[in-house]
Amino acid sequence: MRSGELARASDISPDTIRHYERLGLLPKPPRTAGGYRNYPAHALTRVRLIRRALGIGFSLPELTTLLKIRDRGEFPCHETAKLARRKLQELERQIRDLIIMREKLELILRKWDVQLARTGKGTPAKLLENLPDSLIRVQREAAFKKNRRSNGEL
Repeated sequence: MRSGELARASDISPDTIRHYERLGLLPKPPRTAGGYRNYPAHALTRVRLIRRALGIGFSLPELTTLLKIRDRGEFPCHETAKLARRKLQELERQIRDLIIMREKLELILRKWDVQLARTGKGTPAKLLENLPDSLIRVQREAAFKKNRRSNGEL
C-alpha cells in the first residue's frame, strides 16, 4: 500500500507517515519500480497502534524507543507500564494545578463583579491592572517544577 493509501486508511497525512518513518516508528518499506513506498498491510496496524498510544499521552520519542525494542524481538512491557504510570501521575498533578487555578479565577471573577458594580459607566475598571502579584509566583513555581521534571529531577 502506498503512503497516500496508508495515510487515508489511518486518517492522517502522508507527511505524518513519512515523519513516522524518519523517526523509526515505521520500518522503511520497500519501493516500487517507480520509486514509490510500498507499505505492507501490517503497517496500518502499526500506525493505529502509534495513534492510540499518542492518544493516551505517549510521546513520539518514547514510542520510537519502545517500538525499536519490540522490533529487535524484545518485550518492553514493563517499561511501557512504567511510562504510563508516570503519565498518570503527571496528569493527576496537572488536574490538581487546574483545580487550584479554577479556584483562583473564580475568586478573581467574584472580586471583578463587585468592582464592575462599583465602577461607573464609561469609567475603566482596570481589572487586569489589579490582578494579584501572587499569580506571578504561581506561574514561576509551575515553570520551575516543569523544568525540573523535564530534567528528570522530580
